[in-house]
Amino acid sequence: MSQIVSFPVEGMSCASCAARLEKVLNRQPGVQASVNFATERAQVTVQNVAEQLPGVLDTVRQAGFTPQSTSVDLALTGLTCASCVNRVEKVLNALPSVQASVNLATERAHVCFVPGVVDAPSLIASVEKAGFGASLYTPQDPDEQNRQNQAEWRSEWWNFLLSALVSLPFLAQMLGMMVGVHTFMLPWWGQLGLAALVQFWCGRALYGGAIHALRAGAANMDVLVVMGTGIAFAFSAVVAAMGLDQPVYFETSALVITLVLLGRLLEARAKARARAGMQSLMHLQPRTAHVEQNGQWVDLPVEQIAPGAVFMVRPGESVAVDGTVLEGRSDLNESMLTGESLPVAKTTGEPVFAGTLNQTGVLRVQATNVGARTVLAGIVRMVEQAQGSKASVQRLADRVAAVFVPAVLGLAGLTFGVGWAYSGNLGVSLVNAISVLVIACPCSLGLATPTAIMVGTGLGAQAGILFRNADALEQARKMDILVTDKTGTLTMGRPGVIQADFPPTVDQKSVLGLAYALEQSSEHPLARAVVAYARVQGAEPAAITAFKAIPGWGVQARMGGDDVFMGSLAFMQQIGCQIDRTLTDGWQARGQTIVALARAGAVVAYFGLADQVRPEAQLAMRALQSEGVRVVMLSGDNERAAQAVARQVGIDEVIAGVLPDGKATQIARLRGQHEHCVGMVGDGINDAPALALADVSFAIGAGADIALETADVVLVRSQLTALVDALSLSRATVAKIRQNLFFAFIYNILGLPLAAFGLLDPVLAGAAMAMSSVSVVSNSLLLNRWKPRKVWS
Repeated sequence: MSQIVSFPVEGMSCASCAARLEKVLNRQPGVQASVNFATERAQVTVQNVAEQLPGVLDTVRQAGFTPQSTSVDLALTGLTCASCVNRVEKVLNALPSVQASVNLATERAHVCFVPGVVDAPSLIASVEKAGFGASLYTPQDPDEQNRQNQAEWRSEWWNFLLSALVSLPFLAQMLGMMVGVHTFMLPWWGQLGLAALVQFWCGRALYGGAIHALRAGAANMDVLVVMGTGIAFAFSAVVAAMGLDQPVYFETSALVITLVLLGRLLEARAKARARAGMQSLMHLQPRTAHVEQNGQWVDLPVEQIAPGAVFMVRPGESVAVDGTVLEGRSDLNESMLTGESLPVAKTTGEPVFAGTLNQTGVLRVQATNVGARTVLAGIVRMVEQAQGSKASVQRLADRVAAVFVPAVLGLAGLTFGVGWAYSGNLGVSLVNAISVLVIACPCSLGLATPTAIMVGTGLGAQAGILFRNADALEQARKMDILVTDKTGTLTMGRPGVIQADFPPTVDQKSVLGLAYALEQSSEHPLARAVVAYARVQGAEPAAITAFKAIPGWGVQARMGGDDVFMGSLAFMQQIGCQIDRTLTDGWQARGQTIVALARAGAVVAYFGLADQVRPEAQLAMRALQSEGVRVVMLSGDNERAAQAVARQVGIDEVIAGVLPDGKATQIARLRGQHEHCVGMVGDGINDAPALALADVSFAIGAGADIALETADVVLVRSQLTALVDALSLSRATVAKIRQNLFFAFIYNILGLPLAAFGLLDPVLAGAAMAMSSVSVVSNSLLLNRWKPRKVWS
């Protein structure tokens, strides 16, 4: 039976594009296609969607167009180990056009798909058919989420406590037998009753997970635990009921389940601590704001604030949404945004950001970005995306996890069969097989990477370093060549007065006041730099008359009967002033732009202006070079200006006069040299082609100008030293991932043979299994000891 599928297509610029695509699609066997340029959609009729549609989508791409994709996040339930993760990923990725990644630590799936081919309900239905729960993920209120988590944790705690109390007689019995005391031996019916309570009531969640997995034709850790403890319980029940001459293993059944419940309880608590960095970000935005309505101040929920609304921020309160200061002066703590603890002065016309803390004065602010458009919301979104992604180092663990449970089941069967045939002892062979089932732990494999990623990205966000995904966090440590832009990256991106020179016969303060007066009405960047310099020097604007701007040259006015002029050296020459060429040539050789001030036909001041180098740039470049990173400056500026900045920051290799497209070419050239890992740091906008081509890219920028959609890593606090911190955090996180994977693999590699050869009691195997996941998560939490460098020298 034919099936019709309609999906959006990007890249069609005219009707002939649509006609060409339609022609190409209709050449495919069994495909009838119609492409509509107006709606930018393709409609295809195929016999089998699952088999034919992937080929249709590939044909669209080969024709030079792109099937438009979208993405959703699914909240999952029922995941217990890495095998569950692989099962859900396999089911989702089997759907046409779907690319899914499942994270065990966050219990979420990030799914990309082509709308019209697949939709969210079909994704959820596929997950549920596989035996797991799924729903569209919606961010919850942090406090409400904490309440739910606490309620679930308390329920699990009481369940564990009941299991532990019921299992105490078994523990006393075991300890007594170890020292030759049989006083604590329970009658068989007592052991049966207590073990049944633990097995079928306290362990009911394990049975539920195992049943769901088996119905879906898969196996997970629940299946291993239930099989091991279930066999021990069933065997013991038959022996006790029939009075056979065999030992019973009720204590194995009860104590193993108790230890598994304890392990999950500790694991849940450790995972909650790993999510703490993310939750601290979500708590920064206040719930309400003091909003001005009809001349009165009212408290409104943050969700009801619209762009353009005016709100008040009092001392000790957090800013509700992004905005611009209309009135007031205060100091704000922006450490949540930049990682920098020093307060930032804010006054009229300056931006403020949601979640930052007002420390001193009262501010009257007009809202600019609200809801999901605030900088804080963008940071939370980026951190969530990073925490939900997978690092490439996880792929080995995923491949092992895909066959782990079936392999363990086979090993357990082999242990039982070979052991019984060799020893003739049914009970011992059964115990060894149970040990194999119980000690196997795919959970630790599944948690090794995502828990470290969660902690690492959370720490980065707190330090003003935003990683887009796990691959960016992993890749940064490999960087051995860093290509850096000049303007806005190594420099502040705005000119400033580097030096000034005055004849000895003039009063500097009065000359600066004259310069202040002449330039204060201009919006030119050089004029603003001169005004800022005059202010810093304590000058006040002089009284002038007959002000006139001369486009392309400068400005002129009158003061005290004298004509005054300010502008370029060419302007000074035009009005007949003599220039001190010794001074000006030296300044220009250092890449400075010169503005001169003349009064009564004579120059009374020279101002040398240049784009100011970031104060920390030299320290950052030195730190990178000391770690073996080759630094290359790539600039569109002229050679002289580029070399001047390079000398100041300590960069030896400079490529100047390069246009944006040429920057991408240079990145490609460097990547081709002995397979280097090339990083690029820029402003995230003008350098977009080069940033996109680099192995790992860094955007430097703060506030509303954060290039969240451009680079792999965003350095929020606009300091190049944060780049060095990003490399340090990348190395620390990947080291933790490797340690976790080592622990997970070595645990299973050593534990399974010991269990198979009868060297490990099932109860000890259960305890080891329960602690393996906890140890991996706890090791990830040790990453919290990482701190950004506070002192640079």
